[in-house]
Amino acid sequence: MKIKDDLIAQGRKLACGDNSSEMPPQPGKQDPTTQYPRPPFPPQRQEPPGLASKMNPRPDHGEKSYRGFGRLVGRKALVTGGDSGIGRAAAIAFAREGADVAINYLPVEESDAREVVDLIQAEGRKAVTIPGDIRDEGFCKKLVADAVRELGGLDILVNNAAMQTSQPSIAELTTEQFDSTFKANVYAMFWITKAALPHLEPGASIINTSSVQAYDPSPHLLDYAQTKACQVIFTKSLAKQLGEKGIRVNAVAPGPYWTPLQPSGGSSPEKVQAFGEDTPLGRPGQPAELGALYVLLASQESSYATGQVYGSSGGEGEP
Repeated sequence: MKIKDDLIAQGRKLACGDNSSEMPPQPGKQDPTTQYPRPPFPPQRQEPPGLASKMNPRPDHGEKSYRGFGRLVGRKALVTGGDSGIGRAAAIAFAREGADVAINYLPVEESDAREVVDLIQAEGRKAVTIPGDIRDEGFCKKLVADAVRELGGLDILVNNAAMQTSQPSIAELTTEQFDSTFKANVYAMFWITKAALPHLEPGASIINTSSVQAYDPSPHLLDYAQTKACQVIFTKSLAKQLGEKGIRVNAVAPGPYWTPLQPSGGSSPEKVQAFGEDTPLGRPGQPAELGALYVLLASQESSYATGQVYGSSGGEGEP
């Protein structure tokens, strides 16, 4: 038994790359309450938009755990916010399922984005980087045009990038922040989707990242929660428009996930330390736990699913 235990421990050490801040693959049946780190987390604060590489512990995006099965071979995907968090998990999973992937991010997130490029290219897939601010309509149009040109088409669009800034009271929520949040989370989704539609053929899939905040809003996220509710209705309405064209539109509504949104102003420092502890599972989700869901919604395996919102919130909220 000791030899077996030593071999298992050695395997875990190699999987971690001898870096205790990185989480190893999690094979086999496990207790989900202890599968990933639980709060309290170390105090941490970053300037927005934040970097995954500076978080402690580092999020798991599926870098070492996601295994593909060829479900997206030949597909071409554009993922906004693909440098970190849920977008990064989707980009990694898409590449390991056989897709070429273009990712969008802010220029200050370049270091995180380069890690994603390396992971995509390691799978023998094409990686395209298109940095820029999606709060600008002109850039959104260029983003789609560049992705289509570099990828040679477009089959999967993931509207994932978002802005989240905690404010304790409406009295402290400025018009500037309110406008910026809506431009990043709502206007950009509209601009990018509209620009992408002429390039999408039957069988294409649009996936929008909403949030449990659309159903169970936190008092300190008044503007953010409204945008996430907008995304749900945008998804359901657009799905009805595009159904006859054979283009599916769905959304994912995550609960508390361990991403740079939190330490870069999405939550107060105190809330970051306790992040996820009030869920039934007692911890935040890791982006890696959503990769397979984005693959499902992008693949033919969900061919009858459109206008749906899929929740993943550790046991609270809706849908």
